[in-house]
Amino acid sequence: MRASDEDRERVITALQQHTKAGRLTLDEFAERAGTVYAAKTLAELHRATVDLPKIAKEVAEAPGNDRQLLLTFLFAIIAVVVIGTVYALFH
Repeated sequence: MRASDEDRERVITALQQHTKAGRLTLDEFAERAGTVYAAKTLAELHRATVDLPKIAKEVAEAPGNDRQLLLTFLFAIIAVVVIGTVYALFH
């Protein structure tokens, strides 16, 4: 089944929470984010989180350091743009 933009954003949010929890490094987040944004199917999206535990609703909504999360997200966006550019140049 084809993935929607909403599906991709849901997975990115989960990856951000896993990064914030220390389960993913920034490099791992950036790599997985690139995979998520390139995914065309729900199966491809699932591969980005298959080795991570489900995030409980309470954990996903827990208050935290928003500045750190924002910096993580900005770094990931930059990494995805760089990866996408390199990919486009060589394919």
